Amino acid sequence: MFIVDHLYQVFLNQRIYIYHYHQKNGFACMMLSEFFELIQFLFVVTFTTFLVNCVEYDVLFANRAVNHTGQGQNPYERNKVTLPDAIVPSQQCTQRIQDNSWIIFLLIMAATFWIYRLIKVFCNILSYWEIRQFYIKALKIKMDELCNFTWQEVQDRLISLQREQQMCIHKKELTELDIYHRILRFKNYMVAMINKSLLPVHLQLPLLGNVVFLTQGLKYNFELILFWGPGSLFQNKWNLHPKYKRSGNRLELAQKLSRVILLIGLANLLLCPFILVWQVLYAFFSYTEVIRREPGSLGARRWSLYGRLYLRHFNELNHELHGRLGRGYKPTSKYMNSFTSPLLAVLAKNVAFFSGSVLAVLIALTVYDEDVLTVQHILTAITVLGVVITITRSFIPDEHMVWCPEQLLQCVLAHIHYMPDHWRGNANKSETRDEVAQLFQYKAVFILEELLSPIVTPFILIFLLRNKSLEIIDFFRNFTVEVVGVGDICSFAQMDIRRHGNPTWMSDGQTEASVYQQAENGKTELSLMHFTLKNPRWQPPQESSLFISHLKEKVQHDAQGGPSTQLLLSEAPLCTSLHSNESGAGAESLIASVLIHPILTASGLPGRDHRFVPPSSAASAAASVLASLSTSHHAHPSRSRPHVLLPSSVYPETTMYRSDRTVINSMSNSDSRIRSNALHSEFASAEMSLHAIYMHELHQQTSHPQRTSGHWQSSVPMRDFHTNTGFHGHGSHSSNISMPAPAQLGGWKEEEEDEDDQEINSGSSPKKATPRSS
Repeated sequence: MFIVDHLYQVFLNQRIYIYHYHQKNGFACMMLSEFFELIQFLFVVTFTTFLVNCVEYDVLFANRAVNHTGQGQNPYERNKVTLPDAIVPSQQCTQRIQDNSWIIFLLIMAATFWIYRLIKVFCNILSYWEIRQFYIKALKIKMDELCNFTWQEVQDRLISLQREQQMCIHKKELTELDIYHRILRFKNYMVAMINKSLLPVHLQLPLLGNVVFLTQGLKYNFELILFWGPGSLFQNKWNLHPKYKRSGNRLELAQKLSRVILLIGLANLLLCPFILVWQVLYAFFSYTEVIRREPGSLGARRWSLYGRLYLRHFNELNHELHGRLGRGYKPTSKYMNSFTSPLLAVLAKNVAFFSGSVLAVLIALTVYDEDVLTVQHILTAITVLGVVITITRSFIPDEHMVWCPEQLLQCVLAHIHYMPDHWRGNANKSETRDEVAQLFQYKAVFILEELLSPIVTPFILIFLLRNKSLEIIDFFRNFTVEVVGVGDICSFAQMDIRRHGNPTWMSDGQTEASVYQQAENGKTELSLMHFTLKNPRWQPPQESSLFISHLKEKVQHDAQGGPSTQLLLSEAPLCTSLHSNESGAGAESLIASVLIHPILTASGLPGRDHRFVPPSSAASAAASVLASLSTSHHAHPSRSRPHVLLPSSVYPETTMYRSDRTVINSMSNSDSRIRSNALHSEFASAEMSLHAIYMHELHQQTSHPQRTSGHWQSSVPMRDFHTNTGFHGHGSHSSNISMPAPAQLGGWKEEEEDEDDQEINSGSSPKKATPRSS
């Protein structure tokens, strides 16, 4: 009984580590990673100390002759220098270290930090071992089978275990949203603060203009100040300190927070030289070999840390975010690469020609006689010329590239789900490209920012973050709610349409949120759709359920005036050829068909059936595909909620994926389960992409009605469905959708967009109670 109670405590107190344990592939992998982190730090410190004190560089560079005189050797003959000749004897090396007080001081600091890390690793070992026992004894998952289980399956077992054993005493049943809240408690706050532009990550610099600066070091300091450091706002891992929930002493609390920020900023300033040295050394050891082997790797792009927070949905786990941004990597790269400078292209071609000519001669000489390599600086010249050629080629555009920035940016939107209003119609402008570059930065820029982080971070904390102390205090007081069995969470994380919805994102008539309470860029609405699709068994609260029903009704109505699904799918291969390097199939074809159809019909081109196709928008095309997706409970019994739009292509109703279904039926039960989960995840992501396109189109029509085309004038506003349909709560849902009667477009209120950093729990939260063990 003691063991069972102990495992339940592991479940309650370390649920975030239960997720990380699954994602990092179990106890052995996690411990090995922790061990090698210690070894890496020890190696960098030891090796750097050795290079500084124990190497004779004059001998190594042959600036000083070495006496190799021995029996039978000519003392005047110059012999080749070997590595042992350049290494100082151990006693002399030790004496040099002892005589250098700075080296001693730095070694003491490094040893102190290493011992702290060692103690933390031992604590982590105990924690990870408890989680391992929880997986084996409570969840009945063996360690050699862990990699075969998806997180969704682990989550289902957690929910079933709570239902059977009542591990969390504060509530009878555990929902998917409860688990996400505990895992992403602090992450949701960060997403909400970025969304509401509360954190000072936008800097106005001379000559450079608006620059986004958010590094790992700066993010670490934000979390240290707000969540878990000394003087932070949270008194433990799950509760905001009660005094921050009261408005009476907000000015006093803001002053206290300002002092904490000042102290941490001064600590960063004091430690700046040591952190900077470490950053330089770590970057040198990490990237030098990669740059030598692949010079073009610095020209590759990656999603910035700011981009990962700006584009993240509320309640989106790490693996879900990485998968979504991974699918958006290619189209975003194509969009960024479509911008070229004719002047730079001319210069790059000529520099590449001259550098290549010299490099060709050097290579030919080394092939003719390898002794050429012994000539001083020949290898250096060959390496530098190769780097120059690689860099210059990145400025030369692909001669086969087609200039279609609007279509490429629409394809990017399908995967990243968020796009500011002013990008629409301005995809060909350099300002839009620069803003995309803030989300999708060069790897060289990432490395440079991390190197500058120890210098810039103290000034951001002292001069910028301190000025926002009162706003931060107000934010946590206004947007923190207490949920039974979960603790304090960000109210945005509850995805409550009534409290945080935006009227221009189809929440008109359903939200009571002021501009201050609204999430920016449709974060609440898009996050709700994403979470619903990723967790089909989750039962949303009434307001959220009503919003989903309204959206579904509007999709069905708009699909009536859109192109047929058969026509859209017949055009999918053409779109795939425009937006990818290989022919697409499956879920990608659904997105491809929606993206290409407005292009094909813009000039009244004939369709595949040789009939004239009237012009239509991406929204109507998306509505047609979404409407064709199966919502029948009988088609997929495991998806018990009718308002989730699931692609029928996964199942045998259509011929398009019937071969996949045949393969699944022929596989073993285990393989069938894995394949089915993979297909569901793929199509859930595609369905979310279609919803993102559709909702952005409707938002544009609502916010900027003058931009919309004539065929939209027959659309029905979302608020009309509240009175015309019977969807008023959970009990009124039906698996079959009744088509609404045609109605004329009503007015839409124009509201500001919302931009969030982390989700915050809101109005329709469950009964509040202070959790005893979270």
